[in-house]
Amino acid sequence: MRVWLVTGGAGFIGSNFIRQCLAEEADLKLVNIDRLTYAGNLESLAAVRDHPNHLFVNGDIGDRALLKALLLNHRPEAIVHFAAESHVDRSIDGPANFIETNIVGTFALLEAARGYWQSLDADRRREFRFLQVSTDEVYGSLGPEGYFTEESPYRPTSPYSASKAAADHLVRAWHHTYGLPVLLTNCSNNYGPYQFPEKLIPLMIVKALAGEPLPVYGDGQNVRDWLYVEDHCRAIRTVLQQGRPGQTYNIGGHCEKTNLEVVKAICTILDELSLASPRLPHAQLLTFVKDRPGHDRRYAIDADKIRRELGWVPQETFATGLAKTVRWYLEHRDWWQRVLDGSYRGERLGVSNA
Repeated sequence: MRVWLVTGGAGFIGSNFIRQCLAEEADLKLVNIDRLTYAGNLESLAAVRDHPNHLFVNGDIGDRALLKALLLNHRPEAIVHFAAESHVDRSIDGPANFIETNIVGTFALLEAARGYWQSLDADRRREFRFLQVSTDEVYGSLGPEGYFTEESPYRPTSPYSASKAAADHLVRAWHHTYGLPVLLTNCSNNYGPYQFPEKLIPLMIVKALAGEPLPVYGDGQNVRDWLYVEDHCRAIRTVLQQGRPGQTYNIGGHCEKTNLEVVKAICTILDELSLASPRLPHAQLLTFVKDRPGHDRRYAIDADKIRRELGWVPQETFATGLAKTVRWYLEHRDWWQRVLDGSYRGERLGVSNA
């Protein structure tokens, strides 16, 4: 049986990745390490909690002794690194956690991976991969024209994006200096089930359902490329299995939308699905608020390389993916209500080195 070590697997993208892999790959075991910060939610893994091919470990990627034990005990053929602090607003208010997790934590993981990889025999060394899951935000802000490619220079503008850029540089350095077989992916804005309701799409859904104002930064014309999370997870698996070591692959949804367009689309879907709501039309709740500091104007991904070399294309359009997402939040109120009231943090598992 193949084994992958997944970091941050109780978070939004990580938990979707865990569930997708276990549903579609019967010969794959996943060792999932997550520190369970506020964005780590074991309830996102409820469907696979007792799955025989999933081992959850409550631990920190900065704990080198734990990492060494996990690698030696389970001998994975790949590490998929999701673990990160990822909310721009939080990074502005408190950057220290972003530096510690995204930079220092990635360094510790790279060193553990390097020691483990160097201990493998020649065949397993050739097969091993370290995949760094990164973001398009490391590239900075685009003007009205153009796209981010894998050759675009890094110009991060927030503590979050700067910390992810630094982590990416470390990953590339460990490849060029030590030969560690790494892969990097830079994705556009993800959305879908189990996303923490501080991010734009779930935040707007939850607030609209509560009849609260829908806060839109500035003039609402900031542009992002939107990617359905399950498409992103498929892309990561494709890169992990087919990508060339040392290479970067941009992953995008081919779907640019202004923030205002996104919020209005959510309102339209909610109007159709909640005909009895006293808040119809939901767009009346739109409220423009002061823009956040350093708010990048536009991101747009050129995902031609992954399509051309690896054959990946997104399966969902923004319309189909957003409809699925809104329905999921309507049907899983218990999940997000427990996030909002904090009760989801009541359950914590102990560390397992099994």
